[in-house]
Amino acid sequence: MHIVVAGLNYRTAPVAIREKFTFSEVELTRALKELKQTKSVMECVIVGTCNRTELYVVVEREHLCGHYLRGFIEKWFGVPREQFNKHLYIYESDKAIDHLFHVASGLDSMVIGETQILGQVKDALQLAQQEKTTGVMLNTLFKQAVTMAKRAHTETGIGENPVSVSYAAVELGKRIFGSYDHKKVMIVGAGKMSELTVKHLYANGADKVIVVNRTLSRAQELADKFQGVACSMDRLLQYLEEVDIVISSTGAADLVLTREQVAAVLQKRRSRPLFMIDIAVPRDLDPAIGELPNVFLYDIDNLQTIVNNHLQERHKAAVVIEEMIVGEMRAFEQWTKTLGVSPVIQALQTKAGMIHEETMDSLMKKLPDLDERELKVIRKLTKSIVNQMLRDPVNRIKEMAAERHGDEALDYFTKIFALEEQMAQLEQEEEAARKSAAEGAHDRWKEEQVTAVPMTPADALAKS
Repeated sequence: MHIVVAGLNYRTAPVAIREKFTFSEVELTRALKELKQTKSVMECVIVGTCNRTELYVVVEREHLCGHYLRGFIEKWFGVPREQFNKHLYIYESDKAIDHLFHVASGLDSMVIGETQILGQVKDALQLAQQEKTTGVMLNTLFKQAVTMAKRAHTETGIGENPVSVSYAAVELGKRIFGSYDHKKVMIVGAGKMSELTVKHLYANGADKVIVVNRTLSRAQELADKFQGVACSMDRLLQYLEEVDIVISSTGAADLVLTREQVAAVLQKRRSRPLFMIDIAVPRDLDPAIGELPNVFLYDIDNLQTIVNNHLQERHKAAVVIEEMIVGEMRAFEQWTKTLGVSPVIQALQTKAGMIHEETMDSLMKKLPDLDERELKVIRKLTKSIVNQMLRDPVNRIKEMAAERHGDEALDYFTKIFALEEQMAQLEQEEEAARKSAAEGAHDRWKEEQVTAVPMTPADALAKS
């Protein structure tokens, strides 16, 4: 069995391409079932976010699996593969496993170290388990990836330092106020950066927003987004008396607020702290305002310096997480090697059990006068002999299977104990079980199609 991932992300495809390959919540369940029915696919999980769409599968053979996965994508989304081939990446075995660890821990995200992707990976696994499209391989791998990512975030704190100007401004304010509960915010200029910063402040508890702008209609438009108050520039100083936070981002050529104006307002504020963020270039706020008592002034260079420092800290944490991933890869590799041991051990135990039963049958024919108690004692003692003889070989093959040439050791073990017949029988039974499960899942899927209302994008395209 081999693990393969096929997908597109923000590195390989622009948003105009990515948006063509997204699964809605309604479609995702059916997509999982259809992907599971794809030739060669034994297990599957779909991870879909605004920045990536990825299909994780376990296949019997790597040969041609890329062809089958491209076929699924082509059919489901109704887009010819020629239009997405150059954007699609397909990773196999170790590279696929390494990729999932990077995704779950946030190292493959657009904003390195972000934590939202961890929840999305966890949700993807839970849905796949719910729909019974996973098995021992992907269940183990995804659980290991989620656990490692949680530990990475806890031990390195990679997601704690903000790496955007708006987040940096919000974090700075927390150092001053501790909490934004019941704090009043004034936006001067209604620029995009100011709006984004206010969104974060509002989400963190700020409960009143005042928008000041030369064009009152624009001020009103932004104020309505936050159930705030709109006012013209001539009322700026009036509202400055009551607010706690000022975010300024206008296109003015001259200063919007001078040191003298703010100093006059401070006399009426009774020493309440004033947090001021100047995102404008050229600056709106007189740099000398920062010299006033209880005023905390930051311009865009201050914030960018903080962001750069935080990015450096995240990259340092990423190095530590990379080392953690190496260890996790090694642990998963050892676990997968031991998977091959179970069938071999089962075959050995089956053969030993058959030999034991044949011996007991022969014994009863040669000694027909043995009573039930005597047979029970003999059966128990001979069974104990068999188990003791098997104990050391079984323990040794477990150890050898986890070593570098584990596959060769399993082959030799099979030949030494002549287990070919038992192994073939086990493979036939497993194949029959897989076929039965696949047929049952396909029958259930066909039944659902009768009552299913939503169509896939490919169906819609065919009907148009």
